[in-house]
Amino acid sequence: MTRLSVNINKIATIRNARGCSLPDVLLIASDCEFYGAQGITVHPRPDERHIRRSDVYQLKQIVRSEFNIEGYPSRDFMDMVCAVKPTQVTLVPDPPEALTSNAGWDTIKYLGFLKEVIQEFKSHGIRTSIFTDTRKEIIEGAAKTGTDRIELYTEPFATGYPSNPFRAVEEFRKAAIIAHENDLGVNAGHDLSLHNLCFFHENVPYLDEVSIGHALISDALYFGLRQTIQMYLDRLK
Repeated sequence: MTRLSVNINKIATIRNARGCSLPDVLLIASDCEFYGAQGITVHPRPDERHIRRSDVYQLKQIVRSEFNIEGYPSRDFMDMVCAVKPTQVTLVPDPPEALTSNAGWDTIKYLGFLKEVIQEFKSHGIRTSIFTDTRKEIIEGAAKTGTDRIELYTEPFATGYPSNPFRAVEEFRKAAIIAHENDLGVNAGHDLSLHNLCFFHENVPYLDEVSIGHALISDALYFGLRQTIQMYLDRLK
């Protein structure tokens, strides 16, 4: 079964807009789990414009499903992750000022760097994942870093889905097979939604986990959090 991890960054964005404690990030995380989510994802950034470092430490105390922390492996980020010891750390190549993740790692160029980072995380018993695109050489490069999984950057699929879904998904299908052949688990995320998730799930094999935030939280404004999470889980059955 493909697991659903809910990215709660947008909840923190709303909270921070008023400088108060509403909505309650910890309560929302617990509710997401109660409503069926099998993981909670956060992506703390240096400017703390959504998830704060303090949130990360507090979430560790209450998350009972899989806790996934995304981010660029700066020294500060690595120290925080090693202290918190989440289920999984997902490495993204974003500079601090990036609005959102918009590309995967060049695992060939940064092979040595990623190997060192991953070795440190794994020494703390933390599962590792690398954000990548679908190119064969990039996925094979990821395998050489020692990572446990890759996370396929799915924005190109989401963009191409409305006009030609089979063409949009084909490279991701191939990428998942290549990852599996290289003993890598497969996660996916970015712009997956109620409209395209079922098709993606049906056509991409070996899919361990999807991480969804922006679309899911937006849908919850209309349907409510409980019903929205159930709708996304239904797409993964």
